[in-house]
Amino acid sequence: MDKRRHPRIPIRGLNADISDGKGFFTGIVTDISRYGMSLDRIPKNLDPDADILSVIVDGQGSHFKLLVKQKWETDAGVVKVIGGQIENSPWDWTEFVMQLEPGQDDIWG
Repeated sequence: MDKRRHPRIPIRGLNADISDGKGFFTGIVTDISRYGMSLDRIPKNLDPDADILSVIVDGQGSHFKLLVKQKWETDAGVVKVIGGQIENSPWDWTEFVMQLEPGQDDIWG
């Protein structure tokens, strides 16, 4: 995690509709970056071997269509948490994330 060029930003209020090419699932987005995200409350039957997930992120007055490659998953009881690398996103996604990133003058940045 310390090797990330763009650190993850914790976020609330974003829902995710996900397709693994075989089925459709819903979850929530828990953190984001320009090139990655964590998704929580994902049903366990989402295919862990799917090459690319189609993810539609909705919330906070925004709507984004992303292609995400699964990088890791963690068992969370009846659901799982997955982390993914964003392979394709619209420019609006980058602008959305940049608005949330800490500024250069931020003492925490």
